[in-house]
Amino acid sequence: MKLNKASLFGLISVLELASEPERQLSTADIADKYGISSHHLAKVMRNLVHEGVVQAMRGVGGGYRFAGNVNRTTLLDIIKLFETMESDLDMPHWNKAADPVVEELQAITNEIDTVTRAILDTITLATALKNTRLRAELASQKEVSKG
Repeated sequence: MKLNKASLFGLISVLELASEPERQLSTADIADKYGISSHHLAKVMRNLVHEGVVQAMRGVGGGYRFAGNVNRTTLLDIIKLFETMESDLDMPHWNKAADPVVEELQAITNEIDTVTRAILDTITLATALKNTRLRAELASQKEVSKG
């Protein structure tokens, strides 16, 4: 599965903000940390604000803060804001004689989409953040053991 940039930036932003829900970050803070386009991220953040996932904080030191529930918000909730999550076979010259083959391939891709959605819908932000912390701890332990 390949996520478009908006989905990826949305996930990064939401996970970054949800890791410390009381903290405010600007688009520049997030963009600089992850080396992504601040301009594109600003568009993503507007969408996340519109959907109520993050809250825009105005004024000096303004930015964004996570507004959801880390235990209930799933990766699918965020991705669906930016993607249709449905595969479509790109058949520019459809040959009607090949219909059964194409129909089977479309059925297979539909099943893959269903399984992918089901998995993404089971992974909450809390789970993703927990796994992120575990990865960071393991990386830290590896560095200590090397030195």
